[in-house]
Amino acid sequence: MIAPDAPILVFDSGIGGLSVLAKIHKALPQAPIVYSADYAGLPYGEKSEIEVATRVCAFLGRLSERYRPRLVVIACNTASTIALAHARAVLGVPVVGTVPAIKPAAEQTQSGVIGLLGTKATIRQAYVDRLAAEHAEGKLLLRHGAPELVAAAEARLRGETPDRDIFTTAIAGLANQAGGQRIDRIILGCTHFPLVEAELAEAATAAGLDAHLRFVDGSDGIARRVSYLTDGQSWPDHPVEGIFVTTGPVEQIAPYRPALSRYNLTRIMSL
Repeated sequence: MIAPDAPILVFDSGIGGLSVLAKIHKALPQAPIVYSADYAGLPYGEKSEIEVATRVCAFLGRLSERYRPRLVVIACNTASTIALAHARAVLGVPVVGTVPAIKPAAEQTQSGVIGLLGTKATIRQAYVDRLAAEHAEGKLLLRHGAPELVAAAEARLRGETPDRDIFTTAIAGLANQAGGQRIDRIILGCTHFPLVEAELAEAATAAGLDAHLRFVDGSDGIARRVSYLTDGQSWPDHPVEGIFVTTGPVEQIAPYRPALSRYNLTRIMSL
């Protein structure tokens, strides 16, 4: 029997997973949440596969011992494409991963050309090759590593205004490839990226991309999966205070507190 106060553990290298948490909150407003950010290890996209897998599994193991979650969401594309199988092997609860939304993008495209923005680690993964082969046969998938968007999203959540050139450069990385001007779906292959979707849309318009261009991410699918896996379980009678756990100094989180409070993450602590 799962206790009503057993939380959903949402994990990311930083605050990008808030884009996923927003959809989980909408689907399950009374779910207790522990959100964990590995700020001491940010950015994951620049690390080796072994480093990411080892770090993620060790971190999730410690968090699971402390908070006894009913389910874990790895709200990070890089961590999921590298460490999802490892995490499922060592944790005793369901683990929901985040992978680039190639399938829905391939189903939606009219032009047959899809863009993928991700970290450098994500776009080079064989996992992405397999998703493309399985779901996007006959489509042109263009990839571009845009790690600078992670920092831009983090800045946005601190209340700062990111440099617009960051978004222009990211879109150009796709648009300037052969066939890039025909892109009508761009996959946001990092959970940080939906937090700056408006800026990316503005840059895409300025670059003259398809007027029917849409951005696609996997957050809706993750929320549906979490709802399915917790169907019939008990929850608290009313929303409870959420917990934000960081591997970095608690003082580092101060600029994010206003944004975190919008997600009911008001208890800030370190691991």
